[in-house]
Amino acid sequence: MDWIKRRKTRTVWIGNVPIGSDHPIVVQSMTNTFTEDIDATVAQIKELERVGCEVVRVAVPSARAAEALPEIKRRISIPLIADIHFDHRLALLSIENGADCIRINPGNIGAEWKVKEIITLAREKGISIRIGVNSGSIPKEILLKYGSPTPEALAETAINYAKFFEDNDFLNIKFSLKGSDVRTTVLANRLFAGKVDYPIHIGITEAGTLLSGAVKSAVGVGILLYEGIGDTVRISLSTHPKEEVKVAYKILSALELRKRGVEVISCPTCGRCLVDVETLAEEVEKRLEHIEKPFKVAVMGCAVNGPGEARFADVGIAGAGDYFILFVKGKVIEKLSQEEALEKLVSEVEKLAEEK
Repeated sequence: MDWIKRRKTRTVWIGNVPIGSDHPIVVQSMTNTFTEDIDATVAQIKELERVGCEVVRVAVPSARAAEALPEIKRRISIPLIADIHFDHRLALLSIENGADCIRINPGNIGAEWKVKEIITLAREKGISIRIGVNSGSIPKEILLKYGSPTPEALAETAINYAKFFEDNDFLNIKFSLKGSDVRTTVLANRLFAGKVDYPIHIGITEAGTLLSGAVKSAVGVGILLYEGIGDTVRISLSTHPKEEVKVAYKILSALELRKRGVEVISCPTCGRCLVDVETLAEEVEKRLEHIEKPFKVAVMGCAVNGPGEARFADVGIAGAGDYFILFVKGKVIEKLSQEEALEKLVSEVEKLAEEK
């Protein structure tokens, strides 16, 4: 029996990628280049593709950015989302220029007729719309009702937007409800998920730097995923976007929802440790970053618990003073120097990856 029961939703497509229902949870990120700089944007998207990004979003703050979309889309392999704020004309231009999906916050687009024009063109072109709601964009009347951007305020805002799109005969939508704190985000998504069957994009907005942002995101996103809420995810970090993708997969892997790449099991070190586990584990992660298939790889600091604690790893090494023990599937294979052990570990994993 699965330990996580995912919420049942309708399916929405972003290009050729299905979102929701029983489809795999989709990992996405957003570029931090100037979109009109086509070469830089494409180069960054290709980096994201290599680490497993499945959908990418780009900022469209100007007509020049929107006009860059056709060439960007031509040169990449994953669906492209245009991120629009304030100016509905940029949404229309992005749709005309081939965006697979647009992300808007109806609250900052302005008059209802502007949102209706976006809906009409999106329907004509057959693309989906992501409706974003965050703490800084709640309508004044709802903010006045609740006094602050509470979870209830975010959920009510999203429900009202859902009704508006339904009244305009457009159901090809997914939602995101985000705060910069875990509590607001989790509670808002719980409330919203209990009222609708639309796919939900989850994440903690403005989460922070790599370490603090990853921890905050792991808690918030992890809670929602464990409760079955979330069909696509972005981890928002103040660092290179590819780190967002890596963290997303680690969260999904920890919850056994998706597996991708090498999971390094390494000991926290203790007085028995006779080797530099920290440096060695980091080097192993770096050397095996290109492996896409899921493997568990152990790097242990002593021979006492190494093979025992990591007996379910596919391949591992354990330091034993002036030599290392190499083990595969929990069985000791041979003794090696540190340099030999690292090379042998990498080659064993690469061999397994070719066979799998």
